[in-house]
Amino acid sequence: MKALLLLAFGGPRSLDEVEPFLTKLFRGRNPSPEQLERVKDRYRLIGECSPLLEITVKQAKALEKSLNKKADRFKAYVGMRYSHPFIEDTLRKILQDGVKAVLALPMTPFQSRASTGAYVEEVLRAQKKLERKMEVSFVGGWHLSPLFLEAIQEKIEEGLLQFTREERKRAHLIFTAHSLPKSLIEKESYVQDMEESVKAVVEKMDPHPWHIAFQSREMGAEEWLEPDVESLLIELSQQNVREILIIPIGFVADHIEVLYDIDILYRKKAESLGMVLKRTPSLNDSKKFIEALASIIEEHVKGL
Repeated sequence: MKALLLLAFGGPRSLDEVEPFLTKLFRGRNPSPEQLERVKDRYRLIGECSPLLEITVKQAKALEKSLNKKADRFKAYVGMRYSHPFIEDTLRKILQDGVKAVLALPMTPFQSRASTGAYVEEVLRAQKKLERKMEVSFVGGWHLSPLFLEAIQEKIEEGLLQFTREERKRAHLIFTAHSLPKSLIEKESYVQDMEESVKAVVEKMDPHPWHIAFQSREMGAEEWLEPDVESLLIELSQQNVREILIIPIGFVADHIEVLYDIDILYRKKAESLGMVLKRTPSLNDSKKFIEALASIIEEHVKGL
């Protein structure tokens, strides 16, 4: 029996958890009262909590079921970087269950030190604190998995149905991923991974104008990946584009960057520009995405 550990960012399960979540995110520094209230307001608008843990648990259970159709080979667990259940606590639970071999799957398709690398570092840090040794193998490099690409295509087709037939013909697709400081992705494959995924997706679809943009950047003086979504919306509105479908290809589940940044912030911006902005449904625990993850795990196991 191996443990399958799904690694995700985390998020507050209630408004009371926003402050400890931010403190963890800020590496022990407490948020200012203004920061805390601003973030709480955003969570109030999406249901007063992050759905990420609930969704990741569903993904884990569905993946465990899919992988164990013929025999019980995997037991799935969930570990979060910035909220409960923390990665270190989950590793201890795995040991308590008598499992010593772990396949760790960062729930993000594009690789960089700031994305997949951060999960690897956290697992290795936590591993050193364990009383007993544990074998850990990391699953990565799945941005061109055929079934993952099919899962994205499926969601785009669903998303386009939100428009009328005439609107669909005019719709522009915007593929998004989380923005990162340019200094963090030098010599990293993050942007290349995203570009390869997007090109592979659109090659097998009916032609639509498409664009790549980055979202949810933080404040600061650093240079971040461009273009950001809002700048691209302004540019497209000046070209008389009116129908937009956002595909958050860098995110595999609903959380604040999807439910607030896209559904509220960017939609409001689009409306102010006279545009109609829709979003594809998130992958979450959809059948095709679980099939994709199961295939990715099976291929990884073959290579061990």
